[in-house]
Amino acid sequence: MYTQKSVNLAAWSPMSAKSAICSMQKKPPRAAENSVVIQRVSTTTPASGQQQGLLFPVTEVEFDGVAMGVLSDGTPYLHLRGLARLCGVDSGMLSRLTSNWSEERTKPRGARINELLAEQNFFGNTLHVLTVGPSGEVPVYTDAVCMALLEYYAFDAKQGSPEVAQRNFRLLARKSFRQFIYDGCGYKPEAEKNALWQNFHDRVSLNFDSVPEGYFSVFKQIADLIVSLGQRGLHIHKKFVPDISVGQCWSAYWKTIDGSSIYGQRIHYKHNYPEYYPQAASNPQEPWCYPEMALGEFQKWFRENYVKGGRLKNYLHTKVKDSTLPVEFVNQAVSLLEAPR
Repeated sequence: MYTQKSVNLAAWSPMSAKSAICSMQKKPPRAAENSVVIQRVSTTTPASGQQQGLLFPVTEVEFDGVAMGVLSDGTPYLHLRGLARLCGVDSGMLSRLTSNWSEERTKPRGARINELLAEQNFFGNTLHVLTVGPSGEVPVYTDAVCMALLEYYAFDAKQGSPEVAQRNFRLLARKSFRQFIYDGCGYKPEAEKNALWQNFHDRVSLNFDSVPEGYFSVFKQIADLIVSLGQRGLHIHKKFVPDISVGQCWSAYWKTIDGSSIYGQRIHYKHNYPEYYPQAASNPQEPWCYPEMALGEFQKWFRENYVKGGRLKNYLHTKVKDSTLPVEFVNQAVSLLEAPR
């Protein structure tokens, strides 16, 4: 997880919280010790109370002893100790409440917190999301849960330091909590989304006009598949290059049908990978491109044989086995892409 530094609980006063925000804008917070950037999340509770499934931390930092981060859907979160400090309560007491939530929610205190959670559109069965780090699973608390608990300890609870919770609640009124975490982590939502697509954009740019007229390339023809996978969380990168799999399978099929005698000879063309790919060491590559007369044959084969015939599924699951892709993403992508249309 992270190393908790010695801090003053009064640090969450309005003035110090404002100073914290300003300080985080002036200098980048240091990464939380042992925290992991770009890790999958093993989840039991959605950030909004709906089916979660496919979230992972895109950034996590520690500021003044408080670990905070942002999930891949833009949801900000705190770790337990930071949440306890925010609410002006002991972390052990808060841990007992959250770890026994199924029982606590039936008691008067839990019933009131449940009402506040509902106002935040949160209806999960547990209060935390489990992230996976080098030390194992770590529970974190998303903005909806943080604000509901903060409001409870500010105005309803009889234990803790309500004046601390009240000051922080007024300071971090619902919409600004998200911005506080974003600023603390240096997180820019649009920049994060663009970074996930950068591999695809760079490959398209490098090979935009590399195929001779009258021919087609596998990479360009499966661009819609690459986009569809990316929209489901499976973005291409140096270890996930689906056009290689498709190209090899299509080449074998081409030989089986003796495609050259039907449509004309295939030829090699120059294909380059971005310099940050290991494959770039042998640029330019020379894959096959095929006569445009065979484009209809390719599209039918790709739809019926590669996607619906199970080759895509097999390829994706090989990437699960070598830990390149998370199984949750793959199962969802395959079920959607293989569904009848």
